[in-house]
Amino acid sequence: MRHATTSLAALALVLVGGCQRNLEIDSSGGVSTVRSACPAVGIPAGTGDITLFNPENSRTADAIDVTASITNLRTQCGDQGDQIVSRTTFDVQAQRRDNRGARQVVLPYYASVVQGGTSVVAKRVSRVTLSFADGQYRATAQGEASGVVSRAAATIPAEIEAQITRRRRPGDADAAVDPLADPTVRQAVARASFELLVGFALTPEQLRYNVTR
Repeated sequence: MRHATTSLAALALVLVGGCQRNLEIDSSGGVSTVRSACPAVGIPAGTGDITLFNPENSRTADAIDVTASITNLRTQCGDQGDQIVSRTTFDVQAQRRDNRGARQVVLPYYASVVQGGTSVVAKRVSRVTLSFADGQYRATAQGEASGVVSRAAATIPAEIEAQITRRRRPGDADAAVDPLADPTVRQAVARASFELLVGFALTPEQLRYNVTR
């Protein structure tokens, strides 16, 4: 199935966990950034929801058959060793229009590892099954995703790290200059930054509906 992960770079991210940076106040009163090698985890905007219609080609409100959303991402990351493994579980919460009869709905979702915000280095499509009991409008299922990142690829070169972390004192010529303003530094940090992105594997029509409704 073709879907929107080929244009992830153009989508804004809603980051929900697994952040790569934490801010701390250092002893000199400045703010220091602690960077983790674990990938940030997020849902690209427009792919966290899916709507099924009946009839399929209709887009009116009374034709909405099933709606579902990805929520409650929970991530564990093992950042020891040469391979960094990030595992995420999440809930899929769904609602249907007609509660008559038991019904199963199977929805595809993807997990992509993205480097530098633009390059998809790994992608996997899986499926989650929602089981509606007779008389019930709502159903919940759990999905899971994982991504593996090479520690070497997620490590900022030593000379770049030294440039970023060098202590700057008031009065220094570059005291107020953000190290990331240097394109070389910015590109090196981007290359070492990874994200594990999870969303529904939407058709182009489903994505268009999400971003224009």
